[in-house]
Amino acid sequence: MLRLLVVADTHLPARARDLPAEVWSAVDEADVVMHAGDWVTPRLLDALEERASRVVGVWGNNDGAELRRRLPEVARTELGGLRWGVVHETGPKQRREERMRAEYPDLDVLVFGHSHIPWDTEQFGLRLLNPGSPTDRRRQPHCTYLTCMVGGGELRDVVLHRLPPRGAR
Repeated sequence: MLRLLVVADTHLPARARDLPAEVWSAVDEADVVMHAGDWVTPRLLDALEERASRVVGVWGNNDGAELRRRLPEVARTELGGLRWGVVHETGPKQRREERMRAEYPDLDVLVFGHSHIPWDTEQFGLRLLNPGSPTDRRRQPHCTYLTCMVGGGELRDVVLHRLPPRGAR
């Protein structure tokens, strides 16, 4: 089984100076770190590539030329017997599952970001995961990130982690 950490919309240093310590601990425990875009600067990508076993990431709408040069718009990989994709934007929530199945017919799991709103659905044979944001909760009650396990063609133990308010960290 592989342990995955899934994050998006970190917006460093615009929304926070660094990732919360709890997220860095999850990086250290993960076999794979997935980031669904909106890094803002390459600093976090550099730090993750140095510290994580493996990073699968994409650029988002707030990412400049350097991140777009280093990262794809859509990343595809096989992990634990499942076909994964990572993308930043998926458009409006209405009919998202149906649109994404049509756009990514070859995937089992699609990780996305942009909204800062956690999302976990499975429909049309496609699991959609959005971890929210560990640094910018927008209209959500908490900053969040996801962890999960994958192996033998199974996705298990998908957990949405809620971070305490910044002052309490």
